[in-house]
Formats: sequence, structure tokens, C-alpha cells
Amino acid sequence: MTSTAGGAGQLLAISDLHIGYAENRTLVEAMRPESDDDWLLVAGDVSETVSDIRWALKTLASRFSKVIWAPGNHELWTHPKDPVTLRGVARYEHLVTMCRELGVTTPEDPYPIWEGPEGPVAVAPLFLLYDYSFLPDGCTTKEQGLEYAHGTGIVCNDEFLLHPDPYPSREAWCRARIAETERRLAALPADLPTVLVNHYPLDRHPCDVLWHPEFAMWCGTELTADWHRRFRVETMVYGHLHIPRTTWHEGVRFEEVSVGYPREWRKRPQPPGRLRRVLPKEVGVA
Repeated sequence: MTSTAGGAGQLLAISDLHIGYAENRTLVEAMRPESDDDWLLVAGDVSETVSDIRWALKTLASRFSKVIWAPGNHELWTHPKDPVTLRGVARYEHLVTMCRELGVTTPEDPYPIWEGPEGPVAVAPLFLLYDYSFLPDGCTTKEQGLEYAHGTGIVCNDEFLLHPDPYPSREAWCRARIAETERRLAALPADLPTVLVNHYPLDRHPCDVLWHPEFAMWCGTELTADWHRRFRVETMVYGHLHIPRTTWHEGVRFEEVSVGYPREWRKRPQPPGRLRRVLPKEVGVA
């Protein structure tokens, strides 16, 4: 673990920047801290190309005291428009190396300790993927779930663009990530609260409001359903669903911090790209 001296700073969060859209890139250009001590959590889906990801994280890292990144599925895509053709683990490791060059904290680095207001808290960026255990009603296997999804036409592009190499499947990669991350979290001091930052929610309940429930298959794993209790979670920060909101589960705050696509955020009354404050808690957050 590493520790950074606190002050009057804020622990802020955002995800699903999707800067391939010009409007979203403009939002990132406008993002600024409110103090020199502010940290920013970026919970994945910055963009699909390495050059775009680098630009966004470099821009944010030049402004915030610390930037902490957890990958989304879009960063892991081997997309036809990206000249970087690495797949699976090799692509992820390439992104980790890039982040380290930029001074951005990744899931492979020691967990930093937030010593600012309402700290100390261990801030743990996670890379866990999913294992198709969030199945549609009536389905008991991945195969049944995928058949149902193909029947509705709601199939995540991961099926075509997110390669698990050298693992035999995305769920095998997920289970390996779960085992290693579980080991690291269990090694934290037993009295230290945590903020867990993952692209996907650690519990299925945020998926209950999806317009297309079958999409939940690509949104997490049942293997993390008790992590908010086991690892003393202060706030669970996630994105992916493009439904920014606060929910409470067994007394733990789950904070969805995504920007989403322009067609989505244009419909919302609040200004797009607002950084969500994790700590200190915002007024009205218990």
C-alpha cells in the first residue's frame, strides 16, 4: 500500500467517458479538480483505442493529485479501428504499462490510502470481468442465457471484440482475477475501510432496472456478492450500466458514476460529466 498526505481534498469519481464521441471528449477537456488535493477514480470505458485512452488519462493525470483507473470492457476490446492489435491479457498489460508511464494507479499497483477527509480508506481499483452468472430468468446455464440474448437481439459486443487470450474463456479469466484480487483484499488491515472501484457492480441489484435484463450477463459475477461486507466497503464505485445513481445494499453505498453516450446524457436534467464525490460524503448521503 502507498499513502498520500491528505488535506481539504475530495475523492471524486467518473466512468464511461467514451471519448470516441466528440461531445464526450469535450466533457473530459472541461474536467478540473476543485483543489490541489483532489483524487479522481476512473471506473473504466474511457475509449476503445489506446491513443484515446492515453490522451484522456494523461489529461486527467496532469490536473488531479492522483488518478486511479480500473479497466472497462471497451478498453479491452481489440477493435478494428485501433492500430494496437494486442488481445486479452497482453492488451491489459500494455494498458497497465501505459498508465504507469502516466503516473496513473492501476489494479496491478499497491492500493493507495486516502488520508483526506473521512479517511484513512484504502482505495482499491479492481479488474474482475464477469462470468455469465447474472443469468436471465428461467436460464440455468451460460448457453441458455446466450441463446435467449441472441433471440432478443441484445448481445454485448464483447462476444466479438473482447478476447480472453491466453485463457480459454472470459469466465476463466474472470475467475483467475477474482482469486488474485480476493487474496490482495484479504491482506489489508482488518480495521481499514475500503472504497472498491470496479467497472461492474459487485452485486447484481443495480442490474434490476436494466431495460434489457438479459444484458446483466455481461455485468458482473455472483462470486463478489458478499465483498461489500467482507472487505469493509465504505463505497462501491462502478459504471458500465450507464444509469448514474446511488443505491444502498445491506447498508453499503453503491455509486454508479458513468457519463454514458451523448444520446443518453442529453435526456437527463443534470449537466453531463459531473464528477461524483465519494469522500467526503455529499449532503444527503448518509
